[in-house]
Amino acid sequence: MAGTLKREFTLWSAFAFAFAFISPIVAIYGIFGLAYTTAGPGFWWNFVLVFGGQLLVAMIFAELVSKWPLEGSIYQWTRRLIGKGAGWFAGWFYMWTLVIAMATVSMGAALFVANVLGISATASTQAIIAIIILILGTLANLLGRGILKILMIGSIIAEIVGSIGLGIWLLLFHTEQPLSSINSGLDTVVGSGFTNSAFLIAMAFVGWAFVGFESAGSIAEEVKDPQRTLPKVILFSLTFVAAVVAFAALTVILAIPDPAAVLSGEVADPVFSTLVYALGEGPAKLAQILFAIGFLASFLALQTSASRVIWSYARDKALPAEKTLSALRGKAGIPANAVLVASLVGAIMIGASQLAPNFYALMVNFTTGGFYISFLFPVAGFVIVLFRNKWKAGPFTLGAKMRVVSIFALIWTVFQFLNISWPRPVYADMPILDWSVAIGIAGLTIVGGLIYANVNKRMTMVDVAALNRNS
Repeated sequence: MAGTLKREFTLWSAFAFAFAFISPIVAIYGIFGLAYTTAGPGFWWNFVLVFGGQLLVAMIFAELVSKWPLEGSIYQWTRRLIGKGAGWFAGWFYMWTLVIAMATVSMGAALFVANVLGISATASTQAIIAIIILILGTLANLLGRGILKILMIGSIIAEIVGSIGLGIWLLLFHTEQPLSSINSGLDTVVGSGFTNSAFLIAMAFVGWAFVGFESAGSIAEEVKDPQRTLPKVILFSLTFVAAVVAFAALTVILAIPDPAAVLSGEVADPVFSTLVYALGEGPAKLAQILFAIGFLASFLALQTSASRVIWSYARDKALPAEKTLSALRGKAGIPANAVLVASLVGAIMIGASQLAPNFYALMVNFTTGGFYISFLFPVAGFVIVLFRNKWKAGPFTLGAKMRVVSIFALIWTVFQFLNISWPRPVYADMPILDWSVAIGIAGLTIVGGLIYANVNKRMTMVDVAALNRNS
């Protein structure tokens, strides 16, 4: 059996970790232009709707992490709810989603780093910088949790300045559009069907902004008093980030000087162009430093989460080379080999994106759907166990109201997964990319099935009570 991880994260550092993972800056910059050009300023209401749905999911996850505060989160929860096979595949999708997201976010961070350094951001340059980021992140992870805590807390400061600070400045001094503008385009909610509704397509984009709150569960065995700490972290990180993202996005919408130019695609980067208009070239360039920090912190949190899920699988002998992958290094007990494997796979994906540009589009498109199918497993499992009257809550529970909450959480997760993965005709030149989520799931299911058949009989399961006694 693998060694025991050290509990060095407090409530505050666990919150900083989840906050960095979700990253308001990444959420806004990653989806704003896509959502705005798809559905107009009325897309903003999706922040409210998606937050409401994800809050229901977060309530379930808060109960699950309180009962089973285990590294690997979604894998461990699903396994204990509805069985070994379901748990393995839930974690398998989640593991790959984290690694893919890590690779794509590192490439996003590379663009900002290139801009800050004044380097021409060609595809090859972006890939080289992304690999450097990957190497530096790996070193930070291997150096121990102390450096992670410092970097995460630093990222919160950058995020607050970059999201709330700039938002307040835009709202007070550079409001160009009336507040009523966020109601425009809402007629697309009805009349255009599930496939063609611009509002629902924008909802699929906004879905990316509210994943990551569960990430605190990925480091559960490294957090002090996790059964009481982590439910608070999951619920508060989602709520706080949602408020920051919704506020910052609203201020940008109201500060856009020429909405028609954004809607037509004439303005390719509406967030940065709006900052340039409001602040000038110099201050807007400084804002990019804050954006770079946000992307880098999100990358680091993704890398950490991915490595912990890999380690959790290896401890249960649920992956090949389990002894190597479950090894812990040094007095701090760092899962170094799992970190290295996550980084190596991420580097291969970055390299593959240069050889086949469509592969990068496939990765980006799959990521959000990957999170939601991963969420679907424990949500459905919780509903099954709860309505069979077999659920015994941990120290944190929301009580009888969870029956209603869980049903609506399941409906929401199924709906949003279908909304994200639906093969809408977006890529006219390469229609196969419209099936990115389905392709990703099918490929992972085939490969995963072969691996699971090999490890199924030898898999073990850690004793939660014994783990808590020994920590």
